[in-house]
Amino acid sequence: MREAAMRSAFSTTPWYGGDYNPEQWPESIWPEDVRLMKAAGVNLATVGVFSWAMLEPKENQYDFEWLDRTLDNLHTGNIRVDLATATASPPPWFSLAYPESLPVTADGVRLAPGSRQTYCPSSPAYRSAAGRLARKLAERYGQHPALALWHINNEYGCHVARCYCDESAAAFRRWLEKKYVDVDGLNHAWGTAFWSQRYGSFAEVLPPRTTAAFANPTQLLDFDRFSSDELLGCFLAEKAILREVTPDIPVTTNFMGVFRGADYWQWAQHVDVISDDLYPDPADPDAPLGAAMARDLMRSLGRGKPWILMEQSTGAVITRPENAPKAPGQMRALSYQAMARGADGILFFQWRQSAAGAEKFHSAMLPHSGTDTRIWREVAQLGHELDRLPQLMGKHVPAQAAIVFDWNSWWALEQRGQPVESSYLALVAPWHAAMTRAGMVVDFVRGDEDLAAYPLIIVPNLLVATDPQLDALDKAANSGSTVFVTAQSAILDESLHVRLNGYLGKLQQTLGVWIEEFVPLAAAWQRPGSIPVRPDASIPPTVEVLGDVFSGGRATALGWSEAVRIQDAEVKARFGQGHLKGMPALTRRSTGNGAAWYLATRLEPLAMTDLVHTLLGEAGIVLNAATEIPDGEGWVETVKRGEVSFVINHGCVPVTLTARGTDLLSGGPTAGMVLESQGVAVIEHQAITSSAYLQPSSALGEQSSCP
Repeated sequence: MREAAMRSAFSTTPWYGGDYNPEQWPESIWPEDVRLMKAAGVNLATVGVFSWAMLEPKENQYDFEWLDRTLDNLHTGNIRVDLATATASPPPWFSLAYPESLPVTADGVRLAPGSRQTYCPSSPAYRSAAGRLARKLAERYGQHPALALWHINNEYGCHVARCYCDESAAAFRRWLEKKYVDVDGLNHAWGTAFWSQRYGSFAEVLPPRTTAAFANPTQLLDFDRFSSDELLGCFLAEKAILREVTPDIPVTTNFMGVFRGADYWQWAQHVDVISDDLYPDPADPDAPLGAAMARDLMRSLGRGKPWILMEQSTGAVITRPENAPKAPGQMRALSYQAMARGADGILFFQWRQSAAGAEKFHSAMLPHSGTDTRIWREVAQLGHELDRLPQLMGKHVPAQAAIVFDWNSWWALEQRGQPVESSYLALVAPWHAAMTRAGMVVDFVRGDEDLAAYPLIIVPNLLVATDPQLDALDKAANSGSTVFVTAQSAILDESLHVRLNGYLGKLQQTLGVWIEEFVPLAAAWQRPGSIPVRPDASIPPTVEVLGDVFSGGRATALGWSEAVRIQDAEVKARFGQGHLKGMPALTRRSTGNGAAWYLATRLEPLAMTDLVHTLLGEAGIVLNAATEIPDGEGWVETVKRGEVSFVINHGCVPVTLTARGTDLLSGGPTAGMVLESQGVAVIEHQAITSSAYLQPSSALGEQSSCP
């Protein structure tokens, strides 16, 4: 029964719509909302996300009549509802009655109400009130014919991913006691013999509040894990109530792309339908690459099942110093990117642009200026186009390559006290971008599952590696995969204890190397006269790497290097200068039916591209046709989903397709079709090959549309 309900969470055509907040408007406007939704092709509305104060104006006094009418109106218009539990933003009366529920920062500052998400995830008062409201909603609307999906809370951890209050401290101690059983286990895991930190009982343990010097690294990591689990506990408490009352209605909560605050691998197994909120910066020419990474992560979290783009903007947002609007066609192009990479629903925040409140300048489907606007025309166009794509629903997106993505390594790598300050995303994202630009669709994996199905596995900066992860990577290489491991991997175990005697643990045998020492590249120093003053950030620390795998036989390494010692690996590139001149920078070892590579530095993007093409060739992977447009004018994305291929021009100049097939959006033939900047073709029964792409329009005398 529930499996059928999961399938019914998706329409026969893609879901289309957005957050609908009728409580912001006079009821006389509501009929117009439904009429315009139908005109735009809307078939799903997310309702009630921030309506707690309207639903429960006083404690235990509920008012559902306005919500009754809202759901009835939408049902009359054949619009289904993703009904929120409204628990994302407690009302003012709650914070006044339960001031201990307000979150506290690491510096001891208790946050005040007056914004949103001002609650401590460990607060018993919050959890109790949220549970009561969720139960009331489930009992009242569980049988409503408009209900398609439950939407629990909103963007967990967006503003308060960590709380350091006394309630959180007590919950942290309970979490630690469950994990370690006794305090001796905690002392061993945390290495408390260092700096006189040994604990006599769990009662002595506090959250890692602001300290005089470096906090205990494993305490920090455990608090990150605990905080993710506490937020998940809030979700699971509401889910249990909804499952009890409405066992056949699927449940979601909206993730936030590649988000540091919560370990989505732990969350995803509890979410019936993965959904995501993503707001790429229209002013960033690389934003589509970052968006592609987030889409691939969402699909991977659901193990290939369809997901929903729950929120995006039609134009500008309000969260940046300068909030650029989306270019004409850009909203449509990014929406189809999500569809291409596995989404079965495209939604927005929000339906009608607010006239008041903190987000009144955030764009919406129906803008302040009404329907005689570019945004409205694009919204209506997309809605009617999606209605022509029923054959996409539920279709698989094949991927031949995988990237190991690990929240423990993310959290640990960005702690203080590392050999060099690093951003985990800045190290992982370029590998995904290089694969995407090469035409690959990439799955993300935890790294401890069976990986043998992937011809190529990229392992970037897996600083914290468990034994099951090392076993899985070794098994994949021996089974025939090409496994590529980058620097700063398998340095620590899950307790952040160093893997002694050359780091890498079991991967020493897999890779055929061990690491003698780390050699971060120091920034150049300004030297007025003979006195060094400060590092000059304008001169990035680099070193030359020499090897035939790179164009011209050389590449530039950035920021980091390692002294690698060879056991039985082949050296593919060496450091060409500096402290490590002549020592291995890149190695390869044949192992079983596959191969294991190790990169002992960080590469600049062009060298990464060279290396990715080498790895793809060795893995026997045939590339799709993602193609760079010359002179930095952008790139064209191609993705196959089911029997349909998407071609999306993220570049600045028009391109001409040579693929033979039918464009499902226009109904016309694709051979000779010109895609303008932000143009999209959805090609039926035509797999894109390297010859199916185009020629840049600069060859046709066209002008770039980029600023």
